[in-house]
Amino acid sequence: MKQGCLISLIAITVAATAAGQSTPPQARAKTAAAVKEVTSYTPPRTPDGQPDLQGIWDSASMTPLERPKDLGAKALYTKEEAAAYEAGRSKDQNRDRRDGGNVADVARAYNDGWFDRGAHLGRNLRTSRVIDPPDGRFPPFTPEGQKRFDEMTAYFAQHPADGPEDRPLFERCLIYSQSGPPLIPGNYNNLYQIVQTPGYVTIFSEMAHQSRTVPLDDHEKLPGNVTQWIGDSRGHWEGNTLVVETTNVRYNDRSHFGTQYDYGMTDQNLKIVERSTRAAPDLLIYQATVNDPSVYTKPWTIELPMNKTEGPIFEYACHEGNYGMAGILAGERAREKKAAEQSGGDR
Repeated sequence: MKQGCLISLIAITVAATAAGQSTPPQARAKTAAAVKEVTSYTPPRTPDGQPDLQGIWDSASMTPLERPKDLGAKALYTKEEAAAYEAGRSKDQNRDRRDGGNVADVARAYNDGWFDRGAHLGRNLRTSRVIDPPDGRFPPFTPEGQKRFDEMTAYFAQHPADGPEDRPLFERCLIYSQSGPPLIPGNYNNLYQIVQTPGYVTIFSEMAHQSRTVPLDDHEKLPGNVTQWIGDSRGHWEGNTLVVETTNVRYNDRSHFGTQYDYGMTDQNLKIVERSTRAAPDLLIYQATVNDPSVYTKPWTIELPMNKTEGPIFEYACHEGNYGMAGILAGERAREKKAAEQSGGDR
């Protein structure tokens, strides 16, 4: 939504001033340019009159999910700061390096050829993808949520692979950071294709080759006792912004948010509101607000600038030849057997 994007951009400047950190002139100029870009563009229309969001969009960027703590309330980089950050981050993330010894070398078993994180910060030059709370970091858990998280962490430390159900959802090819909702870019496969037909919008994710078809306007919601890993999404238009509300999200004690936020948590009260606005011919602004009041002390919002790109999107066949799960479980059984032999017991 133009208004929603405008509000979020203005809020950055307000938050920085309130925190006692004046926004540098370059950042103020960038904010003003972003506001102008979002509010002045009128997207084309589909044959049935919808704002046209169709195409293939790339969400990859160097922007971290959470803001580094040492940046405090700083929400935007200047161009000079962005260039310095990109140079340092590119060096840190280079998996073709051979420094650091054997342990570091094994940790870089997937070399840089496998990764496509993006070579630059997002076009908004934000210091984090989390834009609310204003510190750019996820809010704390509620006492109830923290208790459950601690219990869950302790359990999985003792039972990492009793069965496939104990493993993270992405290892089971069920849901990924990128496929969402919400859409959270990862280390690779960060493309999305949007297709619109009368009464529906389909969002296709490169990662895991998953698609979500969103009915618009007056479609009946699923009953509360029917849940899905991607939830039940319903959409409507607010001006030029596609607003998608998702509930009925299936959950377990593993993170719904994939590898990029594997220390997150959800329950039956999760609600996700996504807002997608075409801000320029080659720019889509995506925002998602996550509200789960029994888990988090407050809602949190991420923002992604997505760049239009060319296709095609190739298939990511997660289950095809997926010997990883069998290997994980077999390895855990072997570990248990060895531990039993060393202790003199039987398993």
